[in-house]
Amino acid sequence: MRILIVDDERPLAETVRRGLADEGFLVEVAHNGEDAIWAATEKQFDAIVLDIMLPKGNGYHVLGELRRREVWTPVLMLTAKDGEYDEADALDLGADDYLIKPFSFVVLIAHLRALIRRGAPERPAVLAAGDLTLDPAERRVARGGTAIAVTPREFAMLEFLLRNRGHAVTKTAIIENVWDANFSGDPNIVEVYIGYLRKKIDHPFGRTAIETVRGAGYRLAADGGALRDP
Repeated sequence: MRILIVDDERPLAETVRRGLADEGFLVEVAHNGEDAIWAATEKQFDAIVLDIMLPKGNGYHVLGELRRREVWTPVLMLTAKDGEYDEADALDLGADDYLIKPFSFVVLIAHLRALIRRGAPERPAVLAAGDLTLDPAERRVARGGTAIAVTPREFAMLEFLLRNRGHAVTKTAIIENVWDANFSGDPNIVEVYIGYLRKKIDHPFGRTAIETVRGAGYRLAADGGALRDP
């Protein structure tokens, strides 16, 4: 599950990032409104933790702009303010939840999991391609009802491929959405993880869901690599 944290308090943002990462979330951080709008419109996230008090466009502006652009990613507003009108303004602009600083990390996790379970309005609760399914909220992967154990990174990659099923995605797009924009390692790590996934969701079931598209990247077949008639 990918989370965007938007907070200009860098120590707090880093603490939350580390805590969420320890829980298996993939986290990206933005420290101002402009960067938040860019990240949320250019990349796919399961939820956004958005502070109200921000430079270069406060949280209200960011939220309003995202909804204007039809970005429906669930948003949890996070602020030190505790006035009831602040909460009302946030909800009226399209926020999905509201949490006041200081907050319990356990409570933050619970709020995020609840948001992800509800999901954005246009997103299905469970992603599927043929008999291959992935439940973002429950973090479950299955093929034909058979549960498949995957690592957090494998889960994130499969989720990205499923959200783009039937379409080729480049290595760069995979790195930006499964790792982060600051990744500086070997881009061939994508091939390594594609191999890991094939060994788990394809080979044991006699399928070829993940296709290599020469010169373009990879594509997850819309039918999930359905079994063919002999």
